[in-house]
Amino acid sequence: MIGLATGCGRGGGSGSASAKPAIGIDLPRSDSDFWNSYAQYLKADVSGDGAHTLPISSSQNDVTKLVANVQAFENTGAKAVVMAPQDTGAIASTLDQLAAKKIPVVSVDTRPDKGNVYMVVRADNRAYGTEACQFLGKQLGGKGKVAEFEGDLTSINGRDRSEAFADCMKQNYPGIQVFALPTNWDGSVASSKLQTTLAQNPDLNGIYMQAGGVFLQPTIALLQQKGLLKPAGQPGHISIISNDGIPQEFDAIRQGQIDATISQPADLYAKYALYYAEAATQGKTFQPGPTDHNSTIIKLPNGLEDQLPAPLVTKDNVDDKSLWGNNVSH
Repeated sequence: MIGLATGCGRGGGSGSASAKPAIGIDLPRSDSDFWNSYAQYLKADVSGDGAHTLPISSSQNDVTKLVANVQAFENTGAKAVVMAPQDTGAIASTLDQLAAKKIPVVSVDTRPDKGNVYMVVRADNRAYGTEACQFLGKQLGGKGKVAEFEGDLTSINGRDRSEAFADCMKQNYPGIQVFALPTNWDGSVASSKLQTTLAQNPDLNGIYMQAGGVFLQPTIALLQQKGLLKPAGQPGHISIISNDGIPQEFDAIRQGQIDATISQPADLYAKYALYYAEAATQGKTFQPGPTDHNSTIIKLPNGLEDQLPAPLVTKDNVDDKSLWGNNVSH
């Protein structure tokens, strides 16, 4: 069934939650504003939908904790599991274990490298890297030096964003020198490596942050400290594009501190993670193709992926009320 995902709204829950099959939900980390926003939306959706969920766990970016949390879900009767594995290679054996017990898995934001998944709820992360490249390429007129904060390269998201950014720069903007800085999604590592890069390249004029939730605050702080946080449009401004779409990025765009971000749909991640988990417990199936919620389901070697829209946000549309970053507390 194509585009079946229409029934999961916020509010208006019906029926008894205890009468529904139990769903186990693991939150991946609490050190990121993006993931904290996702958690807010998810808890609101669970309440509004009347879903029957086991106590929500948090694996804190630790695959060992994630494995233990999933084991607890199995032991307490979960009929489906929602997770967001940050190490997409190390979760395969756990997915195999769940598949053997016929417990379907919805993976949010990250696509496991191996192991069956019922549905991946994600945006096109290669498009993030390509769009960031094109934005900076145009901003810099095809010339300059750009620092790129690479996410964890054991994560499909880090790899997708990094590879697409590098491919686009090489093909379209050979006049831009890119300093790819591995960070493991750690803001302090990014700040330290940016400091070294700036010392060696004081003419750096662009930055691509693959995750504003962990990189924005330390980057702004370092540039302020160095006297390099010039407002957009002024001489010496370092053009910055980010990924996430959190309220703090929107504030930074309004102030001219950064130029753009790509809004990962935290609200839709929560909405459709819960929707697909409930659909899985009901035995529903889906096919590749366009949906009725402005996305496309694609076929993976190990399942399906619903690629949700992720709009570019600049000063021109930062106040758009339809963006989740303008509708969540911070």
